[in-house]
Amino acid sequence: MAATSPASEASPGEPRGWYPSVVKRGCDLVVAAALLVLLAPVMVAVALAVRLVLGRPILHRDMRAGLHGKPFEIVKFRSMAERVDDAGRLLPDEQRLGWFGKCLRATSLDELPQLASVVRGDMSLVGPRPLPLRYVSRYSLRQSTRLLVRPGLTGWAQIHGRNALDWGPRLEFDARYVEILGRWYAPLADCWIIVVTLLQLIVQAVTGRGVAAPGSATMQEFQP
Repeated sequence: MAATSPASEASPGEPRGWYPSVVKRGCDLVVAAALLVLLAPVMVAVALAVRLVLGRPILHRDMRAGLHGKPFEIVKFRSMAERVDDAGRLLPDEQRLGWFGKCLRATSLDELPQLASVVRGDMSLVGPRPLPLRYVSRYSLRQSTRLLVRPGLTGWAQIHGRNALDWGPRLEFDARYVEILGRWYAPLADCWIIVVTLLQLIVQAVTGRGVAAPGSATMQEFQP
């Protein structure tokens, strides 16, 4: 993990104000609910495709750290085959992620079920991406501030490289987003992140850039 400078160790507090505490949640609820309705045919098509190509289960479920580190279940369309070795252990990701799974991840179609998590209040449209619970105890004081806001479908780190970023810069971007959320221009920043994300999805779908960490089929383990 890349070293952080002394200045970056300063820890932002929990964002205050009408936007992070009230308005942002209201916008999340309205937009996510509308997207669930509009994208329902797409989600049905993806579910059928997963069933035909990968079989059951259609959904992948995992526990992640949410607001204030509270555990919640994240749901995605399954993108990897359930292939095991002779001992019954799952094979490495690169051996289970085929062309179909790569396509789902490059287009971010596998993330669509998380709109339901936004409606429930476990996630936001914009925020640090939800990471495994086991990472919580590994964060530095500054890195742990990412837990002061709801995790998001996209975020400040996502538009700056996504999984292609090393863990140090990636978690620093998350901490900076927490700082941004407490400032007057937070709504503009969220809108900017959403616009850039939509543009990146087009590039990502064509090039696959940012979907996986360098030298990995998915995301490397975070080790401080």
